[in-house]
Amino acid sequence: MSESLQRRVVITGLGVVTPLGTGVEKTWQALIGGQSGIGPITRFDASGYACRIAGEVKDFDPADYLEKKDIKKMDAFIHYALAASQEAVDDAGLKITPECAERTGVYIGAGIGGLPAIEQYHRVLQEKGPGRVSPFFIPMVIINLASGQVAIRFGAKGPNSCAVTACATGNHCIGDAYRIIQRGDADVMLAGGAESTICPLAVAGFSAAKALSRRNEDPVHASRPFDRDRDGFVIGEGAGVVALEELNHAQRRGVRIYAELAGYAMTSDAFHITAPPDDGAGAVDCMEKAIRDAAMPKETIGYINAHATSTFADKIETQVIKTVFGAYAYRLPVSSTKSMIGHLLGAAGGVEAVFTCLALYHGVLPPTINLEHPDPACDLDYIPARARQVPIKAAISNAFGFGGVNACLVLKSMQPVVQST
Repeated sequence: MSESLQRRVVITGLGVVTPLGTGVEKTWQALIGGQSGIGPITRFDASGYACRIAGEVKDFDPADYLEKKDIKKMDAFIHYALAASQEAVDDAGLKITPECAERTGVYIGAGIGGLPAIEQYHRVLQEKGPGRVSPFFIPMVIINLASGQVAIRFGAKGPNSCAVTACATGNHCIGDAYRIIQRGDADVMLAGGAESTICPLAVAGFSAAKALSRRNEDPVHASRPFDRDRDGFVIGEGAGVVALEELNHAQRRGVRIYAELAGYAMTSDAFHITAPPDDGAGAVDCMEKAIRDAAMPKETIGYINAHATSTFADKIETQVIKTVFGAYAYRLPVSSTKSMIGHLLGAAGGVEAVFTCLALYHGVLPPTINLEHPDPACDLDYIPARARQVPIKAAISNAFGFGGVNACLVLKSMQPVVQST
């Protein structure tokens, strides 16, 4: 391995927008408190839809981050990406000056992008004609403009790209950014995912695929990973961004280091457009490779933030964990934070990487709520109902997406556990 590939990468800043709140502190406290951010859809009249619930972001004002004239030039997923990136930059104490701009990059993706704006301007086109379509329509909806707008905001002139890999997007963006720093092409990367597609077409499409929960009268309990009575995922929205930094660069700045990003892998099932194979072979391969990339014994892993979406595939991920860890799987705490925020699609991996990082840093493992009747096929330690205070050395964040894409991140603690307040 060349010297450049041995560069170590750490996480020095965190930013989130979620159904539990805008900002890391608000979201984290709600998360470890076992609160749910799921409720009735308010963005449109969903009364005629099979699914009428979602994890909407409720406390976000784009005017807190953008000039009024710029708000309508971007779809909401870009608003969220900018907000999460601003928090991550502030948290890391980053000053992106002309001297370091070319060594600072952005890698933020989405699974779907500006679908609400596509709906809106299709109506405008049909009702008012082509002359009324905004000149900002295209840059409003295309996915790489999340990274583009963030780079413009901060003057980051280094590598700029995005992954578009459905529900694995956030993990792929963070993992790919990690590789960019590892190989010496940048010293700092803002990376993660953003999504905002709680709109008629998305809800109708996922409902038609029978992917969404129909527990409309009880939204708080609708997302129930690993539970016998789960009936589909709950669509959510938001963004999660981390500031990745080369270790020596961070140490010279004297900043707080949350964790080291120690391993990453990506694989493909090459099996089906939406479903994993029964044996989860692609996911097994991905987790094995990520742990090997991190060069640590499997028993070092003290927590897994599971992809678990509250669908049939939860039992397959359970089997994957057993295959990878053997008997140790039964002593390894696992939880699904989607039980509280729903499935944020392309933003899920970014947000869950932040949660995994905080679990390591604070020594507090988030719970899986709504696990009232465990599926017999899901028989691991899912941290039911209440957060657990446990100092851990390393953790994994899983993400698996439509198209058979798999992405796994391994994070490692670099400091004594800081107890959560």
